[in-house]
Amino acid sequence: MVFENAANFVGMRVALVGPLPPPAGGMANQTRQLAELLRSAQAEVALVQTNAPCAAWVSALPGIRAVWRLFPYLLTLWRTAGRSDVFHVMANSGWSWHLFAAPAIWVARSRGVPVVVNYRGGEAAEFLSKAHQVVGWSMRRVTALVVPSQFLQEVFDRNGMPSQVVPNIIDLSRFSPAAAPTVTAAGPHLVVARNLEAIYDNATALRCFAQVRALHPAATLTVAGSGPLAAELQTLASELGVADAVTFAGRLDRDAMANLYRQASVCLNPSLADNMPNSVLEALASGIPVVSTRVGGVPFIVQDGVTALLVPPQDPTAMAQAVKRLLAEPQFKAKLIEAGLLEVQRYTWARVAPMLAQVYRNSQHSSQQGQR
Repeated sequence: MVFENAANFVGMRVALVGPLPPPAGGMANQTRQLAELLRSAQAEVALVQTNAPCAAWVSALPGIRAVWRLFPYLLTLWRTAGRSDVFHVMANSGWSWHLFAAPAIWVARSRGVPVVVNYRGGEAAEFLSKAHQVVGWSMRRVTALVVPSQFLQEVFDRNGMPSQVVPNIIDLSRFSPAAAPTVTAAGPHLVVARNLEAIYDNATALRCFAQVRALHPAATLTVAGSGPLAAELQTLASELGVADAVTFAGRLDRDAMANLYRQASVCLNPSLADNMPNSVLEALASGIPVVSTRVGGVPFIVQDGVTALLVPPQDPTAMAQAVKRLLAEPQFKAKLIEAGLLEVQRYTWARVAPMLAQVYRNSQHSSQQGQR
């Protein structure tokens, strides 16, 4: 089937392979959102979930859980390939690649279905340095590799795997500024929207907040995320003397997250490695200034002093100084917000849809040529 118009998905049969909430997370949210948008554009979408629910006792055992899911997953892939025009595989580093992405590629190609790999994740460089050969073995069978940022494009280029940039999509109808500024007697409200894992370095955000609170005693911090470091971070908040002002909200769904952004004064992104963090883009779309570490793909999506403030990783003092500047200079803060709102227009479905449609068309054409 050939689709002529720039963003015409009508009647296209897309197998979308990836995780779905719960739990809510970057790739899961992007998978669900893409499915919704493709269906709204009249594509036929078959979702193949890589994190399908399983029995509670199995869920508690990661290794067994992966094997338990593998056989029904392979069967679903095989059946879905028989009624699809293209496979769109949401891929990540580590075991996620080996257990889910690679099998999807091989099953689809064995049935003559073109495969678009949508790779994401700030740890791609480290992963490819260790698994270059095995990843390349599967990647040579795909018809297109798309990545959400120039940062990842450069990583794959260095590994001899050409790619094209198709950005993440931000739903501006959901992530948008508050209708009117929230007027309260409370102090500034800082927000972190990263999971409680070592790579996201929420400890630096807590130490930053302790310094901000020394100047703004009524300041509060909400940490929206879950993960193995929850107890350790709660202990650190107590040691820093800020536990009474910190809320560990757990992982929030997208509507709750959108509401939280609209209540925030500043969004912090303290991560040690990153690609294109949705939390940064969502905060910008919500009219909230961002202070982020200058790591990975972050400098490719925001410009220091123009659309956000960037600081070195693991430097709570630098992060606190950036927050204090935003709180002390309302005109500068307003300029950052205005520039951020303009920047996120690049990530709307209207902008991204034609790019994705072209990738699908080219993949189908390439596959048809290869079969002749």
